[in-house]
Amino acid sequence: MATPSRRSLFRPCIDLHDGQVKQIVGGTLSDHDPQTLKTNYVASESPGSFARLYKERGLEGGHVIKLGPRNDEAAREALQAWPGGLQIGGGINEENALEWLKCGASKVIVTSYLFPGTRFSVERLRSISSLVGKDRLVVDVSCRRRGDKWFVAMNKWQDITELEICKDTLDLLSEYCSEFLIHAADVEGLCQGIDEELVTKLGEWTTIPTTYAGGAKGKYTRGSYRFLF
Repeated sequence: MATPSRRSLFRPCIDLHDGQVKQIVGGTLSDHDPQTLKTNYVASESPGSFARLYKERGLEGGHVIKLGPRNDEAAREALQAWPGGLQIGGGINEENALEWLKCGASKVIVTSYLFPGTRFSVERLRSISSLVGKDRLVVDVSCRRRGDKWFVAMNKWQDITELEICKDTLDLLSEYCSEFLIHAADVEGLCQGIDEELVTKLGEWTTIPTTYAGGAKGKYTRGSYRFLF
């Protein structure tokens, strides 16, 4: 049987930090030492402005990501500007997932909630998938590289878990979600090139729509972009 052809699509994102749209060097986020934060770009436009721009251009499936506290109001502004057009991530759990869907998110993106004490909980995955529905759940398996392997990184990519990114892991997770979002945290925001080896592996391993982010070259003056394959 012939292998189905794939094509890559760009997806926009609205990364929120302290209520502003920013492009941040991912590996510099820290709860313990905020002074380590490095920012490539701080937008003068509001989150709603970006959402309306993406709506005008028909760029569905973009991500609104809350990087830390004080971002809920900004996130709601973006979702209300394009109801049903954007996904939401950052602090998503069973207590607030339905609320964010009611606010206009097309899907919710979950990461840290699945790793209590940095250990993966398939029970939590099953539970939140049952709550919101598999078709409205995206699992974020953003990762950091250790040697020749990649491991899921949680809590704004500060804490590395024991869950390895590999075909078996992705096959298990795909039973409960409709998409993956994967940041290569080691190159996120550096604009020095993507993790080509990781992207190649994801192309071999994934069976559901997968968005890769991290390291894309080029300067975007109106937000950050990712690609879907």
